Amino acid sequence: MSRNGIATAADEAQFLSMLLKVMNAKKTLEIGVFTGYSLLATALALPDDGKIIAIDVNREFYELGRPVIQNAGVSHKIDFREGEALPILDELMKEVWHLSEPLGWIHFFACLNRRARIIDMCTCKTAPKFWALQEGKKGSFDFIYVDADKNNYINYHSRAVELVRVGGIVAYDNTLWYGSVVALPEETLPSYVMPFRDDVIKFNKYLAADHRIEICHLSISDGLTLCRRLS
Repeated sequence: MSRNGIATAADEAQFLSMLLKVMNAKKTLEIGVFTGYSLLATALALPDDGKIIAIDVNREFYELGRPVIQNAGVSHKIDFREGEALPILDELMKEVWHLSEPLGWIHFFACLNRRARIIDMCTCKTAPKFWALQEGKKGSFDFIYVDADKNNYINYHSRAVELVRVGGIVAYDNTLWYGSVVALPEETLPSYVMPFRDDVIKFNKYLAADHRIEICHLSISDGLTLCRRLS
């Protein structure tokens, strides 16, 4: 498979752009950036004060497309974060507690990670009226787009469904996986399809059984599944 096949297809990018405008989306998250084609489409669709957190393990490819994003005048909307997506998503999910009273120097429980059930202790000095650490981002995204390693789609979904707001949408690319998800057992498939075929099939079944969302599986491009968070 050529690198051209990794990027989001043009018709899919146009569809997502229209969807974002209809949703009046303002804050989005993208997992898997490559050269930033879908990222550009998203940035162009958001209002001038819109924000995108974009995650990818390879900044080199993103830098190839960054001049185009800059020329389009939308680079100020993008917060690119290089690294493995799961640790970054876990950081985004952390909740914090705030203090609203001027208590001077204190020890307090600042950061609560419900999933790990770990509480970190830290020391701070409160401001005269209010002190707050960086807020967690659970339920704060209008839209999340995932086009990354297929064997981690279920792991990404477990985070994404909590990060997106109720009524917001998580979109997954390549859910038809070159048509292999409906291929007959006797069919011969390209070598680049086989490594993730079972992962995509398992993921599609996982989404169908997730009662927190309603799904719409579109045959656009290589398959696009939209998940609207219900609760």
